[in-house]
Amino acid sequence: MSPIPTVSSMSSIMTGTTDNGLLAPWPDEDGAPFWEFAARGELRVQDCADCHRLRFPPRPCCPHCQSFSSEWRRMTGHGRIWSYVVPHPPLLPAYAELAPYNVVVVELAEAPHIRLVGNVVAAPDAPLDSVDPALLRIGAPVRVVFAELAGGVTVPRWLLERP
Repeated sequence: MSPIPTVSSMSSIMTGTTDNGLLAPWPDEDGAPFWEFAARGELRVQDCADCHRLRFPPRPCCPHCQSFSSEWRRMTGHGRIWSYVVPHPPLLPAYAELAPYNVVVVELAEAPHIRLVGNVVAAPDAPLDSVDPALLRIGAPVRVVFAELAGGVTVPRWLLERP
């Protein structure tokens, strides 16, 4: 396993696209810990250290109590599909080669107000088009897995769970 990237090393890794042409995340200072935890295989969400309300996307100040103190709370990684789309061409060239694939919005089980965008895949390192879109349903239970993309960035992806 490769070493965990730091904020400074990640900024050089994530500068637009991976070497296969897919878009790569571009973390800012507030969101960098999310990606550092993902590299360790952990799904964490920013938590206000004063009022203990979770927030995503990460930001410097709590929108509820205006505190600048925060922590990162580990999530179970379970959720449900809140919404999804199956893109079809015309798309960016690297994505057109994979179409049709899915893009899902997942609502976290322990924090229903937090929703993450990703893809449902058949296995952590499976391609984006590895799940038949006909299997996707709003409300379907999913669990997080992590995939390392070309260039060393690790992203959360989702596996369908059996009800």
